Amino acid sequence: MVKKIKFGAMIHGIGGTTDGWRHPSVPADASVSLPFYKERARLAEIANFSFIFVADGLSINEKSLPHFLNRFEPITLLTAIAGATERIGIVGTLSTSYSQPFNVARQFLSLDHISAGRAGWNVVTSPSAGAAQNFNETELPSHEERYKKASEHLTVVKGLWDSWEDGAFVRNKDTGEFFDKEKMHALNHEGEFFSVKGPLNLERSPQGYPVIFQAGSSERGKKFAAESADAIFTGHETLEEAIAFYHDVKTKAAENGRSHDDILIFPGISPIVADTVEEANKIYEDFISLVPIDNAITYLGRFFDQFDFSVFPLDEPFPDIGDIGKEAFQSTTDKIKRMAKENKLTLRQVAQQVAVPRSTFIGTPEIVADKIQSWFESGGADGFIINSDIPSQFKVFVEKVVPILQARGIYEEEYSGSTLRDHLGLKKPINQHSLKNNKALEV
Repeated sequence: MVKKIKFGAMIHGIGGTTDGWRHPSVPADASVSLPFYKERARLAEIANFSFIFVADGLSINEKSLPHFLNRFEPITLLTAIAGATERIGIVGTLSTSYSQPFNVARQFLSLDHISAGRAGWNVVTSPSAGAAQNFNETELPSHEERYKKASEHLTVVKGLWDSWEDGAFVRNKDTGEFFDKEKMHALNHEGEFFSVKGPLNLERSPQGYPVIFQAGSSERGKKFAAESADAIFTGHETLEEAIAFYHDVKTKAAENGRSHDDILIFPGISPIVADTVEEANKIYEDFISLVPIDNAITYLGRFFDQFDFSVFPLDEPFPDIGDIGKEAFQSTTDKIKRMAKENKLTLRQVAQQVAVPRSTFIGTPEIVADKIQSWFESGGADGFIINSDIPSQFKVFVEKVVPILQARGIYEEEYSGSTLRDHLGLKKPINQHSLKNNKALEV
């Protein structure tokens, strides 16, 4: 079977920029507009996208992005989208730092049943100090501590998802047997961060477990993903970076006893597509012109735990700020500092690039399709998460780029299964208790 590109669609209302909401094609209330989210999800489903993706955060202040200030909670939103779609996967972000495993297991398994096996969980560790203060803590735990907690959290959640073996609920009205007692299992977990008895009060998922996504690209994040995730959401400026990351994660997965295809890599991209390269460039320039430099500087500081860059000259080299940001968005801040140093960029240039990155995937439909195909066939990606802060651009991508990839035979023309794992070509996890019972029978 020929391997084919997989697409996800990032849907985040008025977008991930400071001033993109001012663009004429952006509904100003998109972040709290259920019709907007439904329309985008249906469009992605028509184009056979594997999933839609909803990000989240747990703290805001007066400097936060407009989208962050006023947006839906992902589980609630995805449940509504599940009822408005039939095939597409629905993936949402939820923090392990400030959520109890029992609640998380129940929420995502409920979403999975409601959607008939289409749910996915983007596991994050909340890199914002403000989030800690919203959850009865005074400071953000260290990067390593957050990942240790996340690892145990995910182990507990998966254990709870295995509370019931397949077929545990007999529901035999003649005999009065509602469930098979031999197929119910308490967890009895006692760990460093969590004590959870179980079992979960919901039967096993149609796809085994909801699909596990992970979005950290630090060394610790990659290690966590290689051990436990089904898919990684990442970001790269060049094909060379993408190939190196891809090879690194797949190698780490193999070292953990997993196969090459057990974990999928999804770089996030923001295509800008027009009939000519000149038109595509103008779309980008018009969009970036909406962002005042002061707002770009403020946005840059978000990744460095709200560091105030405004005290530095705009048109001098990017300042040496040491390890500031190390305990927040570590992989992102490392990347920003490296980009500034290697390219000898000024603070102004860095802020503009971070606030509204110029897409590598820009040009005519054929140019964008060529680049997607190149990254895919060169071993830089298994698929892509398509983001568009300009809503009209997503529709252009679906209508003009997707058909080119389908004509080349590297993108699906229809869904081949019903669950998100089917869409992604991922195996259904075997219930750990069923696996133990089968091994015992073999002996």
